[in-house]
Amino acid sequence: MIELENYKLKELPNSVYYIPNFITSEEEDELLKKVYSSPKPKWKALSNRRLQNWGGLPHPKGMIQENLPQWLTDCIKKVQNLKIFQSCEPNHVLVNEYLAGQGIMPHEDGPLFYPTIATINLGSHTVLDYYEKLSDSSDINSSMENKYVGSLLLERCSLLIVQDDLYSKYLHGICERMADTIDKKIKNIHLCKVQNGSEVIRSTRISLTIRHVPFTRKAKFLFGIR
Repeated sequence: MIELENYKLKELPNSVYYIPNFITSEEEDELLKKVYSSPKPKWKALSNRRLQNWGGLPHPKGMIQENLPQWLTDCIKKVQNLKIFQSCEPNHVLVNEYLAGQGIMPHEDGPLFYPTIATINLGSHTVLDYYEKLSDSSDINSSMENKYVGSLLLERCSLLIVQDDLYSKYLHGICERMADTIDKKIKNIHLCKVQNGSEVIRSTRISLTIRHVPFTRKAKFLFGIR
């Protein structure tokens, strides 16, 4: 039984938990096989990464609910045992693939989701950076540096849980680089295998972000059919 409070990080705003070795290397291998054996139409290519949506496509008018495959259902059950979603049942998984050097601009997940996310990391580490929200977007590059609050090292097979203030009041992003220097900016270094001062080379990373979408609809209502 995992005692979640043992993995709560107090160095960042409330609330974030980091659990190393949440899954085994064998489970990681099996999940990667399932991701890469998914039908090609499941992949959506973006400018800086590609992704898969499972469970439906989140939409302000409601997500058309789709059944999750068994390999993701098993994964969700392991996360759900932590009781982080309260009485809600996770119903959506976003699969992101990041090649070495790829990242994502600081952003928020927004109100379409219950304010808890759980991310399982596969294949490679990454460094996730957190920022206060901008009050003025006129000069985002210089402003983001001033809003920086800290970073997390996400190692292979780990689980990251974000909720409460850190979910709703802050932005998160991944810088585009080939390697990461581990220093005092990493707020969960005490839970990681990597030593302070190390340089860690990135490779291809798969993230499984597990969420609950509260607002779902049947297809006929979404498209105005009565």
